[in-house]
Amino acid sequence: MLVKGFPADVFGTNCYVVATGPGEQCVVVDPGIGVIDRLNALIEEHRLHPAAVLLTHGHLDHTFSVTPVCGARGVTAYIHPDDRELLKDPSKAINSIDPRTLLGGLEWSEPDDVAELTDGAVVSLAGLEFTIDHAPGHTRGSVLIRVPGPDSVEVCLSGDVLFAGSVGRVDLPGGSMDAMVASLRDKILPLADETVVLPGHGPATTIGRERATNPYLLQVAEAGTVL
Repeated sequence: MLVKGFPADVFGTNCYVVATGPGEQCVVVDPGIGVIDRLNALIEEHRLHPAAVLLTHGHLDHTFSVTPVCGARGVTAYIHPDDRELLKDPSKAINSIDPRTLLGGLEWSEPDDVAELTDGAVVSLAGLEFTIDHAPGHTRGSVLIRVPGPDSVEVCLSGDVLFAGSVGRVDLPGGSMDAMVASLRDKILPLADETVVLPGHGPATTIGRERATNPYLLQVAEAGTVL
């Protein structure tokens, strides 16, 4: 299995490619702002052939390049239906930044082909099976994307639900502390300790490490609430 990622130039949003190996089809996850050149270089380096784009949620720093990536290769973008409106109009999730600033004067358009990621779905792409867990809180349509990794160790692309040492903010439009608590309790904590977490920002971690040290998970495990 091949999993490679890099942080975008703006906001450090992690963009990933996932494939069964070099020279195979791949899935692109969360192509953010200013990633096209580095993404193309990564794809070329490993002789990959993008089959789809998966989006962990609809915030612009995770979706900015989805249309050119999909359009250049004629592939489908996948997003949870509760965040589909953000793919049509990303300004609906921004309350402090003028979206025109991030777009650099460009007109926003969504991909030609958009499909839904629904809770519990298993999506077969590029020779891999991606399990989708709806995990709202950061946005209404945030999801975890899980895929079997080497030696039966699962990989969880957690978007902005879970970071190393923290969790996603809930103060933007569509965010909810109650929903985040439920997602952490019902979707994150049941995962196996050895699960590798590839977050939307920052370094990789594991569920076991976060279960033992992440203050938000500790509070949820203890009392079911985040203080």
